[in-house]
Amino acid sequence: MAALTPTRPTAAGVAWSPQAVSSSDTISSSVLGSRGAILVVTNGGGSDDSVEVSDSGLTPAGNPADTTPVTVAAGTSVAIRISPRAVDPSTGVVTVTHSQTSDVTYVLVPVE
Repeated sequence: MAALTPTRPTAAGVAWSPQAVSSSDTISSSVLGSRGAILVVTNGGGSDDSVEVSDSGLTPAGNPADTTPVTVAAGTSVAIRISPRAVDPSTGVVTVTHSQTSDVTYVLVPVE
C-alpha cells in the first residue's frame, strides 16, 4: 500500500506530475480535510482499470457498505470525488484499489 501524495493548487497555478498507482493505495484524512479531494486517474494502458474507493459506512444491519467501481477505460482519464466521510475511523485513511496498474497514473487534488 502506498500513500497518495497530493498536489495543492495555488493562486498562481501549479504544475502537476502524474504518479504511478499501485494495486492498493491510501489517502490520509489529513489530505482530505473537511472538503475532500478530487482523484484524477489516467489509464494509458491497454485494458480498462476498475477503481474502487473504500466506504467507511455501514448498512442499517451493521454490514460494510458496498462500493461502486469506477471504470477508467484504456486511453482515458476520470475525475473521482473522494469524500472525507469515506475515511475509515480506525485507520484514518481511505483505500483506493485498482484492477490493473500498467501505465495508470494519478493526480490527487485536495478541495480547499
